[in-house]
Amino acid sequence: MSDLRVLVEELGHTNVRTLLNSGNVLFHAQRPNTVKLSAQIEAAIAGACGFSAAVTIITAKDLSRIIDENPLLHLANDPCRHLVAFAAQPQDLISLRPLLKEAWTPDAFAIGSRAAYLWCFEGLLDGKLIRAFSRIAAGAVTTRNWATVLKLQAAAKAAS
Repeated sequence: MSDLRVLVEELGHTNVRTLLNSGNVLFHAQRPNTVKLSAQIEAAIAGACGFSAAVTIITAKDLSRIIDENPLLHLANDPCRHLVAFAAQPQDLISLRPLLKEAWTPDAFAIGSRAAYLWCFEGLLDGKLIRAFSRIAAGAVTTRNWATVLKLQAAAKAAS
């Protein structure tokens, strides 16, 4: 994570810090064009590390909106089994729409403007929903559990 922090700093971004060990980087950008920032960081990772990694940039404003839109909070009583699937672009969520037609009880699934939400009652390994979601999502989104999402929001607010 320290190498990732340095890489983002070397791209000219400020107030760079990492959160947890799952590739979460918070930073200030002069011009927050998320598409260009993603491409810039992806290229830097490929150049420095020799492998490709998809980068999803979510602004602090969009993160707050994603949190506010969450329709599953009335169900989710364990933040470790409640996932948010972040999409780099809203159209990345289109492939997930067929999942809305299925009954997942006791699990639940919803799609917002920039993210999908999963409540995995039976856990993250054995549930029917998480297996179907993983097959369809296949790299189109990046997921974080609800506890991590709230930590990212708190860190973003503290930095502003």
